[in-house]
Amino acid sequence: MIVTLTPNPSIDRAVLVPSLHRGEVHRAGSSRIDPGGKGVNVSRALAAQGDATLAVLPSGGPTGHLLEELLEAADVPHTPVPVHGSVRMNISVLEPDGTTTKLNEPGPQLSADEVDALLDATVAAADDASWVVGCGSLPPGAPTDLYAVLTARARERGARVAIDSSGAPFAAAVAARPHLIKPNHEELAELVRHDLPTLADVRDAARDLVTGGIELVAVSLGGDGALLVTADECAHARATITAPLSTVGAGDCMLAGLLHGLSTGAAPTEALVAGVAWGAAAVTLPGSRVPAPADLDGIRPELTHDPDFDRVLGVLA
Repeated sequence: MIVTLTPNPSIDRAVLVPSLHRGEVHRAGSSRIDPGGKGVNVSRALAAQGDATLAVLPSGGPTGHLLEELLEAADVPHTPVPVHGSVRMNISVLEPDGTTTKLNEPGPQLSADEVDALLDATVAAADDASWVVGCGSLPPGAPTDLYAVLTARARERGARVAIDSSGAPFAAAVAARPHLIKPNHEELAELVRHDLPTLADVRDAARDLVTGGIELVAVSLGGDGALLVTADECAHARATITAPLSTVGAGDCMLAGLLHGLSTGAAPTEALVAGVAWGAAAVTLPGSRVPAPADLDGIRPELTHDPDFDRVLGVLA
């Protein structure tokens, strides 16, 4: 069982336009809505592949009802925690070449009691979990140390903890020493407070975090693949996608694939390959749709234990 906590879930609306021009009227070629939020996406990807998962999330207002209906339709087990505010609606504008423009709402203001209820529901589920995963941004009102508290409480229950966030909440969580973190290139640079222009820079920053007590650091690098660093090894995996449709949720699917591998006993490098395959498959799908088993067919990431560490990476978003 992999339990996810998404403190700030969303309804994700994806709209496809021929090209985006600021200030003009656009006619969408298509649109779709999906349940969203990083942890929700992780649970959706796991459920689509037949893995046991539970998504814990706040739910309030009309969008909260819609979110629960979408999760039920997708057969994603979930525990909604009632809140007074409405779940946010995020909009992604997609162009045919894969360019994605995102408009994210802040989310509902959470009270201290609502935050405590979220943590209590997640920790209660940790008794049956191999991993507890805290993902995404925090809504207004949530304390900066929410993921740090989650890490400490879940570890007390014997669960392994993975965190994927950014900014001050991510830094606080890292200080609490979760077992696994999955920043992207930009989030890792923000965490270590300096640019990481090459793969060697990313490796060195990840190694410092491992030395500080993190067991696994997986860094998603967009089109440059992903890097995994542990105390014993460093490996890079990459899959080439020639016709990307949407990058929304691809990093979340990558984390889901990584956790799938680790929870089934795969070696960390094998889990990395699974994660990159899941993330690459997500890029081939519209909106924030997650890959089903058939979507993984033909995706064979290349695993390298000694990559070109001097290679300059893509510019940070």
